[in-house]
Amino acid sequence: MELRHLRYFICVAEELHFGAAARRLGISQPPLSQQVRALEDELGVRLFERTSRSVKLTRAGLHFLPHARETLAQADRAARIARLADSGEVGRLSLGFSPSVPFTPYVVDALARFRAKFPEVSVELHELPREDQISGVERRTLDIGILRAFSPLTLLPQMQMLPLQCEGMMLAMRRDHPFTRYDRPLTLADIEGEQLILFSSMNGAGFNEMLGLHCEELGFRPTVSLEADSFGTLVGLTAAGLGITILSRSLARFNVDTLTFRSIEMPFSSQLLMLHLRDASPTTRNFRSLIELSGE
Repeated sequence: MELRHLRYFICVAEELHFGAAARRLGISQPPLSQQVRALEDELGVRLFERTSRSVKLTRAGLHFLPHARETLAQADRAARIARLADSGEVGRLSLGFSPSVPFTPYVVDALARFRAKFPEVSVELHELPREDQISGVERRTLDIGILRAFSPLTLLPQMQMLPLQCEGMMLAMRRDHPFTRYDRPLTLADIEGEQLILFSSMNGAGFNEMLGLHCEELGFRPTVSLEADSFGTLVGLTAAGLGITILSRSLARFNVDTLTFRSIEMPFSSQLLMLHLRDASPTTRNFRSLIELSGE
């Protein structure tokens, strides 16, 4: 049974006149009559009672009509969904992110715009360490990874990287810390002997290792008193005066009464990156296009 047979049948059933139905369909009457007859032959029943003066639906035709309409409507819905899926307007987007990413307006705003523009896409969010994001994208359990890096990443050829931000660093401390009274720029050498609160190495995106390397070049090892698993804990402990921490500049936006920020000169920068496969899904391509526009 072909969909056009159903369309022809429905049109004749609504017009109850083969000539009028043919004009509405934009075809001549003989082919229309032949196609309706072919549908009847396939079903093994008569759908219309025809006389020289009138056309009426048979009992079988009356019962068949609502089902024919539903079948045609379902086919139209299926075709619409296929077109939307091909253009990335329906489906799923699985996105991994590092702990600090939800506090980055650049990414959060892009995500909000994506959900508003593509409401029929199911967005799945996963807070994951950097290496888990990279492997997730490689295995296709994630469509996108948004992560921080403090040194170049080595990726497989099938991976594509989009730099989102490259920014300097800020030193965060309780507002009564002696650093707040310095009238000169802070440098990495100033943190010698200071109690540091950092992300755990798993969530630190390589920052702890880079920090340790450059401190050793200056002749000291950083004193890490606490490691936090979440950004909220990191900021909270710093605001409580349990130590100082170093954050990407875009994260120094928090209005915490006891917390203050100072610029610090660092020999490396914070890079915010988006990763996906080169043969990305349509939903992934749509998100990339949107976040690229956000950066313009």
